[in-house]
Amino acid sequence: MSRVGNKPITVPPGVEVSLEGDKVTVNGPKGELCRSFHQDMSISLEDGVLTVSRPTDNRIHRSLHGFTRSVLANMVEGVSQGFRKNLELHGVGYRVQKSGDTLMIQVGYSRPVEITPPEGIEVVSDAPNQISVLGIEKELVGEFAAQVRAVRPPDPYLGKGIRYAGEQIRRKAGKAGKLGRRK
Repeated sequence: MSRVGNKPITVPPGVEVSLEGDKVTVNGPKGELCRSFHQDMSISLEDGVLTVSRPTDNRIHRSLHGFTRSVLANMVEGVSQGFRKNLELHGVGYRVQKSGDTLMIQVGYSRPVEITPPEGIEVVSDAPNQISVLGIEKELVGEFAAQVRAVRPPDPYLGKGIRYAGEQIRRKAGKAGKLGRRK
């Protein structure tokens, strides 16, 4: 029995869901998302509640059941509220600025790194050391935030780099053994 797959998805007011076979279109105040799902999964909409059911208890159907439900819930949440990932730059001289659509990130390389977000992703830089990635598609927001973080991942010794807001970096001790030794 799937705990995730059996949860109903309540559709908030202002969001329209249309089902056409295995294709689901969700329309809301933030935008529109469309996706095709596996033909074995049956998706039904009754009284503003989306439910997903599976035909059998096969291993494939069990795994698709929870996956389909979570993707549908993310689609509904994305068009109604949207998704946001916050990133922070830690380090002396590390900063970011936005010029047009591209991000100019200075993180200790000889030249600033330029990154252009894909279509459907909005990037906001509130402060010189903060980046916010906004969008309606959870997968794209997370993927682009990971690409920005990969420009300079956090260093385990000094803690410098780009990290998610609230992320705890496990710090290493460094050359502690060399300090206590005499020659």
